[in-house]
Amino acid sequence: MGNPIVAIVAIAGVLALSACGENGKASKTSGIDPINVIDAADLNDIMLTVADPNEAVTYFRTALAKDPTRIEFTRGLAKSLVRAKRATEAAPVFEKLLKLKGATDQDRIDYADTLIRTNEWKAAEKQLNRVPPTVETYKRYRLEAMIADSNKKWKKADSFYEIATGLTTKPANVLNNWGYSKLTRGDYKAAEKLFIEAITNNSRLFTSKNNLVLARAAQQKFSLPVIPMTEEERAQLMYTSGLSAVKQGKKDIGRGLLQDAIDTHPRHFADAVRSLDALNRNVSG
Repeated sequence: MGNPIVAIVAIAGVLALSACGENGKASKTSGIDPINVIDAADLNDIMLTVADPNEAVTYFRTALAKDPTRIEFTRGLAKSLVRAKRATEAAPVFEKLLKLKGATDQDRIDYADTLIRTNEWKAAEKQLNRVPPTVETYKRYRLEAMIADSNKKWKKADSFYEIATGLTTKPANVLNNWGYSKLTRGDYKAAEKLFIEAITNNSRLFTSKNNLVLARAAQQKFSLPVIPMTEEERAQLMYTSGLSAVKQGKKDIGRGLLQDAIDTHPRHFADAVRSLDALNRNVSG
């Protein structure tokens, strides 16, 4: 598969040559700079969305080296590093970005998000506190909810989660986070409801399916919920429920679920086999 950056640069070069060819010869004064053509084609946005994250990091580093005055290149580098799961490297780039003329409140929110990814919760909280209260965005409230959670300020967390849910058309992830918060507090019924809501919004979110099984198992409901799932997911969820049953002393139920997981999985389910063998050894011993 070809390199998308090379392809776009090549297209830019063709456009430049064809423009010159209309007059029969190349003009010495009206040549088109391929980089400017790329800017016009919103290559920065392309690199921040569909391009390979590490490739985007290389692109923005190269662009920044050529023109360190362009704030969009610093911003692009910071965001690309986060996309590439290199948040530790992204943090100092965001620090530099916030010192530049033209830095925005959204940049500060993105920096707070990066700090959370590096487990710098207090630093993230300080950054969000510097964002004016008039900036009401989904990401801002989702981060505020997570920080309130980390501080065990449950009422504030619930309020922020609710606001964040209302500010997005794709609330599955924030509903999952909210449900997990309820799960850790021991409010299993509320957690179950939120996980179901998350799955309703995104039926492919396996994390919510697994969390839903945990919330049900905590209420000693070990049967699988009626939700969309593949055969492989069914096996994984049976495994989760089976382990939960064993931990609660329901060894017979757990043994049955582990066996069902092994029988259901389209491939050899090594984890379930090991767990079942260990359970059987303990019983026989």
